[in-house]
Amino acid sequence: MASGSRKVTIQLVEDGTEAGTRGPQLFKGQSYDAIRAACLDSGILFRDPCFPAGPDALGYDKLGPNSEKAKGVEWKRPHEFCAEPQFICEDMSRTDVCQGSLGNCWFLAAAASLTLYPRLLNRVVPPGQGFQDGYAGIFHFQLWQFGRWVDVVVDDKLPVREGKLMFVRSEQRNEFWASLLEKAYAKLHGSYEVMRGGHMNEAFVDFTGGVGEVLYLRGNSPGLFSALRHALAKESLVGATALSDQGEIRTEEGLVKGHAYSVTGTHKVSLGFTRVRLLRLRNPWGRIEWSGPWSDSCPRWDLLPSEWRDALLVKKEDGEFWMELQDFLSHFNTVQICSLSPEVLGPSPAGGGWHINIFQGRWVRGFNSGGSQPSSENFWTNPQFRLTLLEPDEEEDEDEEDGPGGGWGAAGTRGPVRRGRVPKCTVLLSLIQRNRRCLRAKGLTYLTVGFHVFQVRLLGLWDSPRSRELLPGLLRADRSVFCARRDVSRRCRLPPGHYLVVPSASRVGDEADFTLRIFSERSHTAVEIDDVISANLDALTIPYKPLELELAQLFLELADEEEQLDAFQLQTLLSIAREPARANTRTSGEIGLRTCEQLVQYFGYGRRLALYQFQELWSHLLVWQATFDKFDEDASGTMNSCELRLALNAAGFHLNNQLTQALTSCYRDSRLRVDFERFVSCAARLTCIFRHCSQHLDGGEGMVCLTHKQWSEVATFS
Repeated sequence: MASGSRKVTIQLVEDGTEAGTRGPQLFKGQSYDAIRAACLDSGILFRDPCFPAGPDALGYDKLGPNSEKAKGVEWKRPHEFCAEPQFICEDMSRTDVCQGSLGNCWFLAAAASLTLYPRLLNRVVPPGQGFQDGYAGIFHFQLWQFGRWVDVVVDDKLPVREGKLMFVRSEQRNEFWASLLEKAYAKLHGSYEVMRGGHMNEAFVDFTGGVGEVLYLRGNSPGLFSALRHALAKESLVGATALSDQGEIRTEEGLVKGHAYSVTGTHKVSLGFTRVRLLRLRNPWGRIEWSGPWSDSCPRWDLLPSEWRDALLVKKEDGEFWMELQDFLSHFNTVQICSLSPEVLGPSPAGGGWHINIFQGRWVRGFNSGGSQPSSENFWTNPQFRLTLLEPDEEEDEDEEDGPGGGWGAAGTRGPVRRGRVPKCTVLLSLIQRNRRCLRAKGLTYLTVGFHVFQVRLLGLWDSPRSRELLPGLLRADRSVFCARRDVSRRCRLPPGHYLVVPSASRVGDEADFTLRIFSERSHTAVEIDDVISANLDALTIPYKPLELELAQLFLELADEEEQLDAFQLQTLLSIAREPARANTRTSGEIGLRTCEQLVQYFGYGRRLALYQFQELWSHLLVWQATFDKFDEDASGTMNSCELRLALNAAGFHLNNQLTQALTSCYRDSRLRVDFERFVSCAARLTCIFRHCSQHLDGGEGMVCLTHKQWSEVATFS
C-alpha cells in the first residue's frame, strides 16, 4: 500500500441518543390523549404550562405587556363568553376564517385555502375534538416543521377584549377551530405578535409539508390561467398578493394592496365569440370585495345562462369575488402556489415512487457562510450538495404556453424525444430558513437567501471539500431568486448529469439554520459534499530527525535534574528556538503557556517532556509552521478561519463538516482569524486523537468505529 494512502479512519455511529431539533418544546413527554385523559380524571381543565395565557403570549412590542393594545385583554375559554361554543359548526369552509386585529392575513388566507380540501384540513385539524362530551379544555393541531410533523397542544384560553375575540374569528360567532389553530401557530413560534407580516407560502408549507413556489407576474404572464387551474385541480394551495410600499391600502375598486388573498377557483365562460377567464378570490377579512368587472353586483352576470349564474355567483359580503384574468394581472404582483409533497399526495405515481432527499444544515460565520457571489473568494466555503440526475422525463414536449406551474410531472404531453432536443430532468429544489420567525422578538428577521446550481463534468474532482475551490470556474446551470423569505424554491429543467447545489445567504457571515429538500418523480441521488474523518499516517509519525546541536544543548540547559521540561520551560525553549520564524511575520507568534501545557500532555508523560519526545514535537512544529506559512499568504501571522479546513487537510487531517465547524468555532478569535498558536493547538489535539485510535488498529491503520458519546470523550473541542 502506498504511503500516501495509509490512513486512520474514524467512523461515527449512532449510540442510541438522538440530537433534538432546534425549536420550541411544545410539551414535555406526554401526548395529547394522555394529557386529556389526565385532565378528565382530575376534573381540572387543561392549562398549558409551555404557553401560559398572559402578556408574554400576546407579544413583545406593539402587543407587549405595557402596550396600548394589550390593555384590557382577558384570557377566556369560549364557554365563558359564548353561550354554545362549537369547535366546528356543521362543515368547515373558507368563510369561517375572518381576520381580527393581528396583521396576519398571510396566515388566514392560507387557512381559508386549506378548507377547500377536507383531506388536508383533517390532517392539520384532527377531527373528534369539541366542547361537548369529553371536553377537557385541551385541543391539538398538526403542523409540518422542517421535515417532520409536530403535534401542537394548546389550552382553549383565548385573548378577548370587550367580550370579543381579538384575533381570528369565524363568521359563525360560536365556532372556534380557526381561533385555536391560530393559537397553536402562535405557540409554535413564541407569541401572537411574531405572526405579524409574512407570506402565504410559509403557512401553506406548514399546513401540508408541500413545496411553495412564487410566480412573479408580468403584464401578460402566458399560461398563468392554465397553471392555476392545474394547481387547484391537484389540490395545491394558491394565494395572490397585491404588493405595496406603504402597507395595506384600499383602492377605489375595493382591493387592498399589501394584502394576501386566497385563490379559490377558476372558470371559463363564453360571451358570444369571446371566452372570458375568471378567477375567484377571497379576502381573509371576510368583507371588502372587488367592485370592478365581474364583481357581485356587475351587470355582466345577467348575460350568462341562469344555470351558470346560479352556480358561480354568490351576492354576499363574504369577502369572496370573481374577477377577470386581465384585471387580476393589472392589480396583483405575485401568485404563491404550494404543490403538495409526495407524502401528502399519497400513492406513488404510475411507474415508480417519489424520490426525495432532505438535508439539515447551518451557515456559520467564519466557517461556511460564504455569501451569494460565485466570484468571491469565500463562496466555495458554502455548504454544497451533489445531485445526480439519472433519468430524463418522458414528457419531452415542452409547451411554454402551459406557463410556470402545473404541479408534479406536468412538463407536457408524453411522446418521443424530438430530433435535436436535449432530454431534460425535472427537479424541484426547496430551501427553508429554520426557526427564524421565533427570533423576531430579538430583533432578527429572515435573511436574504437562495441557491445556485452548477454542472459538474469531471466528477472525480469533487471527492473532498478542498476541490471545491474550483467552484467559481464551473458552469452555472440554474439559480433561484435571492429574497428575504423563509421558503425559496425553484423548479429546474436540467440535462441528465451531475450537479452541485449551493445554498447560501446573500451576505458573507450571515448565520441561520436551513433545510434543503430535493424532489423528483424520476430517479436521482443526492449527497452532501463532505469528508471522511481520517488522518494520513505520515501526519502522525513524522520521520525522526536529530535536533541541531545548539537546540539540544538549550534543551538540557533548561531541563530539570531528570533532563525533562515542564510547560513553563518548554515555553521558554520555543520562544528562543522560534525566533527566526517569528522574524518573518508581522506578529510575535509566541506560543502561550496554556498551549505548551497541552503540548506536554500530548507528546510527553504527565507533566514532563523528555528530549526524544521534544525531538518529535519539534519535527511536528516545523511541518505545521510550513503548512501555516503556506496559508498565511500575506505574512500577517494569521489566516482566515475559512482556510483552517484547507490547512488541516494539507497537514494530513480530514474532518467532516460538523467537526470542522466545531473546530473553527473553538480556535478562531473574535476577528475570525487563526494565528499560529491556535493552529498548533488544533493540530496537536488532532494528532493525539488519531494516535489514540491508531493504537487500537492492527498495523496502526484502518477504521475505528466510535459512538458519538465515545468521540466526545476522546475529542471535546470546547
